[in-house]
Amino acid sequence: MDDDVSRMLYVLTRLTRARRILEIGTSIGYSTVSLANAVKGYDGKILTIEYEQHVAQQALKNFERAGVARNIEVKIGDAREIVPRIREHFDLIFQDVGDKGLYPLLFDDCVRLLRPGGLLLAEDTLFPVMGLDSRGTRSVAPIQKFNEMVADSSLLESTILPIGDGLTVAVKMG
Repeated sequence: MDDDVSRMLYVLTRLTRARRILEIGTSIGYSTVSLANAVKGYDGKILTIEYEQHVAQQALKNFERAGVARNIEVKIGDAREIVPRIREHFDLIFQDVGDKGLYPLLFDDCVRLLRPGGLLLAEDTLFPVMGLDSRGTRSVAPIQKFNEMVADSSLLESTILPIGDGLTVAVKMG
């Protein structure tokens, strides 16, 4: 994630005063720290999911170092198993996983978990128009499918911002 996307996450979080955030794809916690810095002033909470144990451990160290650990709960495991079991609703959901095939697979659950007026954000959604090399081509089809699902949803109003590798911003109607 680049600095422009990180700043946009921070601004959108502050703008909406999101109190409950679900992040799918923690990695080392760069985006999580941006989100946590936005919510710590009003005691918001982030639930973040990371597949790799050793990567999550590095993220936890980064959260401590940044002074935001108390605002973050980390779940380690497969988002395909964790997300469908979640029952609470969120003000903001952010997806940025390495396996872009998860975007369309988790779409219905993300919409279900998002409260009306909440934001669904997804990173790397301009991959289909970027002319990726062979390493990135397996991400193109699932991102294209996800983009179509977002655009065709009667529950969402959306756009793709041309920052980073594309940031989808969708608001749940109703």
